[in-house]
Amino acid sequence: MKEKTVIIEIDEQGNTTIDLEGFRGKGCADVAKAFQASDHVKSVRHKPESYIQDNAVNRQQQQS
Repeated sequence: MKEKTVIIEIDEQGNTTIDLEGFRGKGCADVAKAFQASDHVKSVRHKPESYIQDNAVNRQQQQS
């Protein structure tokens, strides 16, 4: 299984960025939301990996 990494950066003004590496599909959004909690989000940029569905989900959809 591919290693998963969460990188959190806080600048001098207190702005925070979260970079998720190794996450795919809905799992990426779930992890980001967990770190976000009730904080306000100014912008979201999706990496190409966020559009890739997990293989198990793909297989399940194909069998339906």
